[in-house]
Amino acid sequence: MKQHDYYVYIMTNKNNTVLYTGVCNDLMRRVWDHKNKVNSKSFTARYNVNKLVYFEHFEDIYYAIVREKQIKGGSRGKKIALIEKKNPEWKDLSPEW
Repeated sequence: MKQHDYYVYIMTNKNNTVLYTGVCNDLMRRVWDHKNKVNSKSFTARYNVNKLVYFEHFEDIYYAIVREKQIKGGSRGKKIALIEKKNPEWKDLSPEW
């Protein structure tokens, strides 16, 4: 059986003031889309959200979507705690991509 890859991710802007949570099946491509403002009218393009600060991997889209909704439904404080647990310096996790 073929393994599938799905990701729940959080991106932010240069000053870490805006948080965006998303789900996708190709994290490198999706981050590239955000960084290059492929959809110029999107939330991430308008607010210059182009820094990947957190992600989780899933093999089942159902669990990825459940997790995305859980993160989106949480407070800003919970999102910050999640990011800082794995990435305390808020480094961009995608610059070498």
